[in-house]
Amino acid sequence: MGPGKAELLEGIRDTGSIAAAGRRMGMSYKRAWFLVEAMNGTFRGALVEASKGGTGGGRAALTPLGATILAAYRRLEQLAAEAGAAELAVMREALAPEREGQPADATQTSQPKPAAS
Repeated sequence: MGPGKAELLEGIRDTGSIAAAGRRMGMSYKRAWFLVEAMNGTFRGALVEASKGGTGGGRAALTPLGATILAAYRRLEQLAAEAGAAELAVMREALAPEREGQPADATQTSQPKPAAS
């Protein structure tokens, strides 16, 4: 479970559709289904229940276990952020100042590639 899968579960909860949740994330239908199947196979029960499409299209919903896992994951994120706030502040203070034309989160300086021999 990670941030992408949590976002996918939220999308399914909000839209009632695996395809729509994937589209919201810029993800293909196939990839969204793959992730749902992986999550459903990882836990002791399914996190998402889906019905096949038809004239009105398929429907998907979080199971009670899916809602519990999503809530637990979001709470874990919150607790981790709170617990690491001081350390993150130290790391932010140690960042080099932004340079013009360089993104704030750039981690490497651009260096010329060696000439091919």
